Amino acid sequence: MSEIPGDLKFLKSHEWARVEGSGRVTVGISDHAQGLLGDLVYVELPNVGDRVEAGNAAAVVESVKAASDVYSPLTGTVVEVNSDLADKPETINEDAYGEGWIYVMEIEEPDQLNDLLAPDDYAELLEEDDN
Repeated sequence: MSEIPGDLKFLKSHEWARVEGSGRVTVGISDHAQGLLGDLVYVELPNVGDRVEAGNAAAVVESVKAASDVYSPLTGTVVEVNSDLADKPETINEDAYGEGWIYVMEIEEPDQLNDLLAPDDYAELLEEDDN
């Protein structure tokens, strides 16, 4: 299992959120999730300006095995998308917590961050899944 960065918050469905400051949060899927999916072949990004709701699908990642919704960890507006993923979806496989980010959003309710899992809690969840 890869190292889980300490500056991230997680959903149980394996999405991560990195608070960038000024109300912006970058969203992606965890290294664990990309490992389960296998080689990614396609990413359907949200559109800039889309309003996404916490817990609702905001993007789709598709691998040779399956398509999987990417749920928004928070409610807000998409302000930037990682358009490089259109040509290189495998970037998520190679660098899930870095270059493989999916979108950046401006959040409406900062309190929602308290509902997300801390890195240690997420690691614990993964261990439970393995047993």
